[in-house]
Amino acid sequence: MSKSLHEKTRQPNRPVSIIGTGSHVPDRVLTNSELESMVETSHQWIVERTGIIERRIAAETEFTSHMAAAAARNAMENAGVTPAEIDLIIVGTITPDTVFPSTACHVQKLLGAKNAACFDVNAACSGFLYGVEIGSQFIANRSCETVLVIGADKLSSIVNWQDRNTCVLFGDGAGAAILRHRPDSNGILSTYMASDGNYSDILHMPGGGCALPINRDNIEQKLNTLQMNGRETFKQAVTSMMRASQVVLERCGLTARDIKCVIPHQANIRIIEAMADRMDVPMEKFHINLDKYGNTSAAAVAIALDEAARTGRFQRGDLILLVVFGGGLTYASSVIEW
Repeated sequence: MSKSLHEKTRQPNRPVSIIGTGSHVPDRVLTNSELESMVETSHQWIVERTGIIERRIAAETEFTSHMAAAAARNAMENAGVTPAEIDLIIVGTITPDTVFPSTACHVQKLLGAKNAACFDVNAACSGFLYGVEIGSQFIANRSCETVLVIGADKLSSIVNWQDRNTCVLFGDGAGAAILRHRPDSNGILSTYMASDGNYSDILHMPGGGCALPINRDNIEQKLNTLQMNGRETFKQAVTSMMRASQVVLERCGLTARDIKCVIPHQANIRIIEAMADRMDVPMEKFHINLDKYGNTSAAAVAIALDEAARTGRFQRGDLILLVVFGGGLTYASSVIEW
């Protein structure tokens, strides 16, 4: 039997690298001391339980797309890529500018990336790594040459500022990465993604969708704000990120000792400390910036990656581990040869 045209022209997948990163956070800083005047809390209580000292809050007229585009411009400059070269834009977010069109389409307009296809990914705090894996597949199979992946969220727009258990945790920001095939690098060695919808209610926003539209009768119940079971979320975050780390390292035939830098989701210092203890990895190997930004959801690991890269936490050829957890629940991990 003769081979099909597809079989004749099919080529092996090629490796994909992150060739540039960028990030953006709003100008306004909201400190723990300021929160003391808003809800019943204290600077000491927040620091001891979360490690967060301050977070950034976007202006009323600064939307997710604005932060995403700013981070993207920084990543494009870092990578030496022009808007016209971008084939695909993926935005991981749970706070889109509009239900539709996608925030990625808004970003495309702001960047002038006229040749790009665009879509959003809703995987909460795991959105950036989900986006990186999706974008990598387009490059690996030669459908695209250059992919822009962004994690961006304006969580201040969905936080209940009267709930002291959640409002102290979150901030706004965006991080971005440019993906391309780089012939002299193995790039992204392996990525692991997983979800468990059985825990969908431990971290969610119950209202605002078709299942529970927000109306005059229920708006006072704050159903269109983020709600979290803190104890269960903590437990699942540690368990899920540990599993994700173990799986992806095993796939690569590596141990934690082979990793130069671990970049975890920036949610809570206690979660990271628990991971470090279970992995038997010193805290010095983890890149942490949650003290400055709080939990910025899909943006968190992307901002941390950009910050770590620019401050020399790792060099070309080093192995890094990214690991995340988010509502859904979702979780993911990736080992990258920088």
